[in-house]
Formats: sequence, C-alpha cells, structure tokens
Amino acid sequence: MDTTPLFLRPALHEKIWGGTRLRDLYGYAIPSETTGECWGISAHPNGPAVIKNGPLAGKTLAEVWASDRELFDQYPGDNFPLLTKILDARTDLSVQVHPDDAYAREKEQVPFGKTECWYIIDCDEGSEIVYGHKAPSHEAFRRLVDHGEWDRLLRRVKVRPGDFFYVPSGTIHAICGGCLILETQQSSDITYRVYDYDRPGADGKPRELHIEQSIEVANCPHRDPKLTYSVRQEAEAKFTELLREKYFTVSHWEIRGHADPIEKNWPFLLMSVLNGTGTLAIGDAEYPLKKGDHLVVPAAARTVAFDGQLDLIVSNPV
Repeated sequence: MDTTPLFLRPALHEKIWGGTRLRDLYGYAIPSETTGECWGISAHPNGPAVIKNGPLAGKTLAEVWASDRELFDQYPGDNFPLLTKILDARTDLSVQVHPDDAYAREKEQVPFGKTECWYIIDCDEGSEIVYGHKAPSHEAFRRLVDHGEWDRLLRRVKVRPGDFFYVPSGTIHAICGGCLILETQQSSDITYRVYDYDRPGADGKPRELHIEQSIEVANCPHRDPKLTYSVRQEAEAKFTELLREKYFTVSHWEIRGHADPIEKNWPFLLMSVLNGTGTLAIGDAEYPLKKGDHLVVPAAARTVAFDGQLDLIVSNPV
C-alpha cells in the first residue's frame, strides 16, 4: 500500500474577528485582511482541503476518504472524523458553545457534535480566553444571560504560548483577541452563540444568537477537565502527549536534530508544522517539511522519523 503522505492546501475563511497573521507568519494566500481561519486538514463540506502532491493531487480529502479508505486503515464511518485549524483572532470571537453528537444528530441532522482542543501557538502579553462559566445551574445561567450580566457569568483565564486547553462539547468558551491557536476538533461546524458583544456583523447587522440552544447544551455547572500529560524525551526530540480522549489523541512533537523512527500505533496521523524546517522519513523516502505544512500520514506508514528543527502538532482518531 502507498505510504506517501498527503500534503494539503488549506481552505481559508474570512471572519469579522480575523487578521493577517495566517499570511504574515505562514505565507498563506489569504483572501482579505480579516482572515480568521485556516482549515488545514479538513474533509468538511464547508471547507475541504485539497491534496497537493502525488497521484491524488487535485482531489479533496473528502473525495479520497470516500474512494481510498485503505489509506485510513478502513477507519469506520461515512465522514472523515477530525478537523485541524489555525485561528488568528485579531479581536474576540463570540462567546459560544457546541453540542454533543446526540444533540447534533437529532437537532441539526449532522453526523458530529463538536469537542475540540486548543494549543496556544502565540498570543499578545496579557491575552485571555473565556473558558467556562460561574453559574451553578441552568436556571442561574439563564438568569444571568437574560440580564446581560456577563462579568458575573463568564470565566476568563490568562494564557501564554504553549498552553493547552481541552474544550469538550457543552463548554462555554471564546478565543479572545491577540491569540493564535491550533485547534483539533471533531469534523463539525455547529456553533451556538450566546453573546457577541452587541457588535455588527459583516453586513452591519448583529449576528444571530442561539440563546435557547446554548442554554440547553451548556454544561452546568462548569468543571475543568483533568489533563495528564505524558512526556518522552530523546536526545534531540521531545514528544508530549497533551490529550487522549474518546475522539482523538493530540501531541506536541519538538524535533531538534534527529528523531529515531516512531512505530505506528495509529490508524493514520494528522500533522501540522507550527515552526521550523526539516524532513519526514517514511521507509526509504524523505519529504521536506516547513512551517505551515499540513499533511496526513496514511495507514501503511509503519514508522515515521524526522530530521531538522521542527515543532509539530500531531493527532489521530481513537
């Protein structure tokens, strides 16, 4: 079977809160000065990534998922399970929440809810996020929303580069201005806005809010998930498993020279290069890597090895 990694051309999305760092830092050909999202590894219909190399070049990841399932170890399901994004928040995103699978299927007729996680690539000094809320019950949550008592409701957390946050479905959250993050999530585009700062949207009118859905799906009370990191140190590489849960495993790999072959324990791998340059070796073949690359390593790759100076976020479906 073919072990050639699938290098992807991202889908880029304009957002009222977006900026220019996706161009300035990663060289993407952004559509405007308010570009907020790079869907780097995506088979979602709202932003499919396109394969750039090899015999499958020009096909979308969704098309290859449908036609060449052996590349993905015959992973079950009609839909590619994960989505990897880079988000440039020049200003605050709306305060929002996502439903779980059962709610999304019943109410929205889509295959997945949305559980996600964030790796803070960079942020301005003093940046923060909204992560959870202070209401003890759904009744208290509704009362604070109805009265617009956002300072009493929302829980704000300071962030620094390298921080990591797990955002299960039902978590009230917002990425705030100044943050550049890599997001790993279920392949879903369902968002319920609970608050948008009373600002106008792109058409000059306030964006739609989804108060009732937000109250229905919000976890009350909020509880921070407990995270346990696992670190493996080599002479010239460090592998940090940030999260292992029911939808995906997410790791931060730091290569500072040579990393010996890593044996396969995944159906397929998703890789995003945050910084640096180097090479990926699969068998006897080598592939150049650079900052801003997004790729899928297929199931037939039994090992991966690296050389160079690289920071990567690596994930796989469970």
